[in-house]
Amino acid sequence: MTQRILNASENYAELDAYLRETGAERVLLVCDSALPFLRISGYFDALERRLGVKVVRFDRFQPNPLYESAVEGVRLFREESCDLIIAVGGGSAMDVAKCIKLYAHMDPGINYLEQKIVPNDIPLLAVPTTAGTGSEATRYAVVYYKGEKQSVCDESCIPSAVLMDASVLKTLPAYQKKATMMDAFCHALESFWSVNSTQESKAFAREAIRMILENKDRYLANDDGGNAAMLKAANLAGRAINITQTTAGHAMCYKLTSLYGIAHGHAAALCVAALWPYMTAHVEECVDPRGKGYLRSVFGEIADAMGCTDAQAAIARFQAFLTDLELAPPERKGEGELQLLKTSVNPVRLKNNPVRLDDGALETLYRRILAID
Repeated sequence: MTQRILNASENYAELDAYLRETGAERVLLVCDSALPFLRISGYFDALERRLGVKVVRFDRFQPNPLYESAVEGVRLFREESCDLIIAVGGGSAMDVAKCIKLYAHMDPGINYLEQKIVPNDIPLLAVPTTAGTGSEATRYAVVYYKGEKQSVCDESCIPSAVLMDASVLKTLPAYQKKATMMDAFCHALESFWSVNSTQESKAFAREAIRMILENKDRYLANDDGGNAAMLKAANLAGRAINITQTTAGHAMCYKLTSLYGIAHGHAAALCVAALWPYMTAHVEECVDPRGKGYLRSVFGEIADAMGCTDAQAAIARFQAFLTDLELAPPERKGEGELQLLKTSVNPVRLKNNPVRLDDGALETLYRRILAID
């Protein structure tokens, strides 16, 4: 599927045209709590009066959304006879909207997670409000059921269209801007060295890296052009991980977020900053079937994409970037944390990593991440 990219103008004429083209009459608007503070909120407030398109709002979900929230969204979609879904928000809004789309034509009498997904043609338009997750470009969604993370995966949940609206980043707190940018950067890097990488995924990742580095200062200064470029970079990095999935950098970061209360992108960046030099020093442990020589060449390609002479220079640039952004290691809380962190790592994600990581390697990496002597 070719995803359609719409670039928002001042009056959202592109969105008007898209709605007319789809023939939508009743839109389910899946939105998080930030919507009232965004310029696009006024567009939806006036949509029924202007175009006769009814807007049914659904915001009854939380960060790390529950399966039950998606079920409630499906019920509302059906009761209101909606014919199009628009998701405005970060990763959680995207996850819920994707699940509503996937489940909309499935049997409500059986747990959706236990049913085979049957693709449907319900249009889904995404309006990402952070430049980081890339969720608008992937076939993945996550919900939590009985306290357990449930990954939902199907090509048909990739939004058919994305509205890139730079204005939504204007109100994002500085820390979140930094963390989400680093999430996109890590997506690009991890997809580049993933054992599942392809020429297409590397092309997406290479362009994402270039755009992040070229536009980071304007983006952090809240410049419209910088914000627009970072949205595009995050989308490209999302396209890359849609092909490859993430690697150990992300597999190791989730518990850091919940244990220390730092943002996901902050945690991912700390993990990648430790993982990358470890891998270059342990190429002999390569598990990519393309071999050690290939892996060395990939590290060289990444360095080239970053405008560096070699892998060590690229690593130094990445680590200096973290220091400049003041994304420091969290403060430890007590004993037993290393074991808790090690046992939290999803072994499935480690299979995508090009260098073998055993229990001892994970401990070494977490010690570096937490700056433990």
